[in-house]
Amino acid sequence: MGEPDDTSRRLTELEIKASYTEDLLDQLNLTIYRQQQQIDRLMAEVAQLRQQVPDSEVGGSARVTHLRDELPPHY
Repeated sequence: MGEPDDTSRRLTELEIKASYTEDLLDQLNLTIYRQQQQIDRLMAEVAQLRQQVPDSEVGGSARVTHLRDELPPHY
């Protein structure tokens, strides 16, 4: 007769684990959703910044060369 009690206990434990697993999955999905929103915002900001920078300065090579030309000879 101890077997039905054991089965009931095991079933209850499995239900509890399933409940925790569902909660964890919901939390992970929300985290991924928020991260994707942040990635989308950052990509939009990068695209906007690229439009603001003249083509000659993309990558900074023209600007660095210009600064080197202005350094005094003792550097």
